[in-house]
This record gives sequence, structure tokens and C-alpha cells, in this order.
Amino acid sequence: MTLNQLRYLVAIADSGLNITLAAEHVHATQPGLSRQIKQLEDELGFLLFTRKGRSLTSLTQSGEHVLVHARRLLDEAGNIRALAANQRGERKGRLTLVTTHTQARYVLPDAIAATRREFPAVSIRLQPSEESEILARLARGGDELAVISTSGAVPDGGVAVPLFRWRRVVLVPTGHPLGRRSKGVSLRDLSKVPLVSYESSRKPESSLKRAFDAAKLPMQLAMTAHDADLIKTYVRAGLGVGILAEMAVSPENTDLRVLRAPDALPECITWAILPRGRVVRDFALRLLREVAPQIDGIDLRRVVAGNAEPAWPEPPAWNELHRMMA
Repeated sequence: MTLNQLRYLVAIADSGLNITLAAEHVHATQPGLSRQIKQLEDELGFLLFTRKGRSLTSLTQSGEHVLVHARRLLDEAGNIRALAANQRGERKGRLTLVTTHTQARYVLPDAIAATRREFPAVSIRLQPSEESEILARLARGGDELAVISTSGAVPDGGVAVPLFRWRRVVLVPTGHPLGRRSKGVSLRDLSKVPLVSYESSRKPESSLKRAFDAAKLPMQLAMTAHDADLIKTYVRAGLGVGILAEMAVSPENTDLRVLRAPDALPECITWAILPRGRVVRDFALRLLREVAPQIDGIDLRRVVAGNAEPAWPEPPAWNELHRMMA
């Protein structure tokens, strides 16, 4: 039994039993991968997959058990490599970061650029994804770090590190009636106009939707999008009033007016999620501290390794953090 054989087993499982796709993921040939799996089955003395002709149809019950242990062994082998690389002061490697479009576009560029300046041989793979997919991707073990937001609840699926707090804003074209109100915008005001917001706003667990439901007010979603820049585009086109993260607006948006969102819309927290038991590479820690300088690297490593309980400092508000980093 070899680590490569276990890696091929995991790749097949994660590729939906598609051997061609699995071979591409592990940079192997399809016949070579099939041959290694057959050798593993011969050594173990039982089948890992059920087959129909040349196609794999499912994992056997024994295969499911082996897969659990294979993932664990591959994780530990990766930890040994990461630990050795940190000890050697190795300044090369790869970091896969899965996050939302807003974080990728407005929060992470400066942090990634600073990390690359210090670690120029590190390859950073950024994977903007839907919020609902991010933790599932992390759980599959292919990604080292996730950055997501919630309206206060601590995310499951790994070690959650609070980075900063942020609020939503209301975005209208210059001259829009809501922009001329002296008393600010209320939730009732927003219930009377079509809204343009994030795709996640359609989901029952959305904090935006829950705020309208709690106030027994209708929420008129004219359009949703994953990308904040698209939300701005359609606000400009007159489709509705935008509701988006405060990080996504800048002084360059001179044709739009930014209004404070009603207090009924809860504050959100952006979190870094790291797999439990993972050795954190130096460059991943550098990136996180670029985003959230209040995080202590030693504490983070101890918590991720399972050697300490989390006791994170209060995350700063986005505007405070911006001033700290300016």
C-alpha cells in the first residue's frame, strides 16, 4: 500500500467515480490510476468499488471505511510535509483559498499581494464560490483555507477565526428619492421598493430575509447576483435599490449614493475557516495576519492543532480595520 494509491482512491471518490476526471486531478494516466487501484484491492483482499463493465458504480461498504482512513492518512502526511517545510524555513508552496466573490474582490487583493511579495515562490489559488458550497469544499479536504461571512453565528466545518465585523449599506443612484431623506432609510422604506442584492438573500436562512420576516414586511427582490459589481451595474440601470456589503463600495462610485442600512439588518462577521488538525504554513498565516493583524499566530497554530481552546480577540469593525491597515 502506498500513499499514491490512497491519493488515487480519494481522487476517484471526489470526482464522482469518474476515473478520467480523477486521473486529471492527480496528474496520472487513466490506465495507470486503474492499475494502482487494482493493486490496492489485491493487497487488501476485497473490492473497493462495485463495477459495471469498465465503469465504477459505487464504493463498496469496505471501500467507504477505507476511504475514511485514507483521507486521515493523507492529511497527516500533508501535515508532516508542512511541518518540515516550516522548520526548514521553506518559502515555496501552494495555498488554495475558497471564498465569496465579495471577499475575493474587495478584501483579499492587498493581503494576497503582500503575501506574494514576502513569499514570491508561493502559488495562491483563489476559488470564488457560492457561500453554500464553501464549507462543503473545505470538508472534502482539497482546500487549505476558507473565508466566509455570517450574521453572527460561528460557522461549522473547521476552526473558525473571526477576522472583522461589517455592515450592509443601501446603494441608490444619485437623485433617487431615498437619497434625499433626512431621517435615513428604514426597513419599511426598503419594503416599498424593488431590491438588488446577493443571491444568498433568496435563501430562508438569509439574515436579510429574516429581518424583513421579523418585521412582517415584504421583501421585493428584483434581482440577485453573486458579484457586488453586478449589483452596482443593475442599480445604475434602474432595476432597484442595492443592498450589499460596505466593503464593496468605494469613493470611485461617484454616480451612486451610499446610505446607512437600517439597524434591523444585523452586523456580519467575516471568518477564516481552517481544517482542524492541519499544520498551518507560514505563508497562510502571513495572509491571515494581513487581513486581521489582531490575530496571534502562535495562538492560531495551537488552536488549529487541537492544543488550545479558541480565545480570539474581538474582531474590529471593517472601517476600523481599514484605518489600522492604511
